[in-house]
Amino acid sequence: MLRKWIPAAIAMGFFFWGCATSYLPDRSQKPLLDADLAEVVADLPKPPGNIAVSSDQQVYFTFHPEADPAIRVAKLVKGRPMPFPDSGYQHRRGERPFFDTVLSLRIDRQNRLWTLDHGDFGRGQPRLLAFDIYTEEIVHQFDFPSRIAGFGSFLNDFQVSPAGDVIFIADTGAPVPVLGGSPAIIVYDVKKKSARRLLENHESVKASSHVLRIGAEDFSLLGVPILIAVDSIALDREGQCLYYGAVNGEHLYRIRTEYLMNPDLTAAELGFYVEKFAEKTMSDGLTIDLAGNIYISDMEHSAVHLMDPNRKLKTLLKDERFRWPDGFSFGPDGWLYFTCSDLMNVVGKRASHIEAHAPYRIFRFKPGNEGIPGH
Repeated sequence: MLRKWIPAAIAMGFFFWGCATSYLPDRSQKPLLDADLAEVVADLPKPPGNIAVSSDQQVYFTFHPEADPAIRVAKLVKGRPMPFPDSGYQHRRGERPFFDTVLSLRIDRQNRLWTLDHGDFGRGQPRLLAFDIYTEEIVHQFDFPSRIAGFGSFLNDFQVSPAGDVIFIADTGAPVPVLGGSPAIIVYDVKKKSARRLLENHESVKASSHVLRIGAEDFSLLGVPILIAVDSIALDREGQCLYYGAVNGEHLYRIRTEYLMNPDLTAAELGFYVEKFAEKTMSDGLTIDLAGNIYISDMEHSAVHLMDPNRKLKTLLKDERFRWPDGFSFGPDGWLYFTCSDLMNVVGKRASHIEAHAPYRIFRFKPGNEGIPGH
């Protein structure tokens, strides 16, 4: 994980030494909802990454790869995390597919659980696996070639089209820039089993110079600020617009998916169609409800925000219990689930430090509008 990049982080320190540090202004507000409305779904021994909740309220999630978990992909069974689909997938087992560094997962409208493995930042094999959630059998596999997700890539988060035939992936790029890799949006055609890299190094996918700060502490590795590019990504209910932004970014962008799926557009033409949608906070997760409201997780202020269709930002929840709110998933009955990965106490930390800050939590609340389960 990131601790493997420590020598390069030291080298990067010479680049940042002497540079002025800037922070994003606090855009959070007085929350509209009482924090007590957020229920604890699970107390976990290690931090969760992302989450997907099915229409029958089955909760699937990843344990964050940065904590080096024994279980990579889990399903909650009576409140306890159990390996999904079984323990055999949680480690290398010969030539058969397995989970290496899975961070994000989604359930599509075809009842398939998709998992995205970044392959240790491209050092291994980045991979998509899809499982039928009822039979728990693999129904799709794609191993990304190095020209799409090579060394220094970071296949971070993704969204699946309503028809389940296109997947939009945020490639954040290497956490330490000197090691290569660059941010981009990857579009994967499920039927053709082909992928394209788009908007590579476009303004909309790059991190800003604003440093993420929680309390009095900067998010850094050995004193070197960690600037995270495109990660937050969401797709509207019709699959017509993709919203995305950098973690260390002050703007949310959007583009119509018809342009992303048009292979005849040049890079310049595609970039022309990107819209700077609105100002946002630092963010890790995004999702959209059926009314077109966008939900944003804000780790700097332990908050969950809503951006309405008029692009107005409102704070829904804010509480110290929400230690680095991370991934979202709607479930049935209007519940919105979110994980708290507390990466300030995970990235670059010893196992004993991570264990000492348990429990790590999954929460849920009702924001007032329903969404599509699994998204």
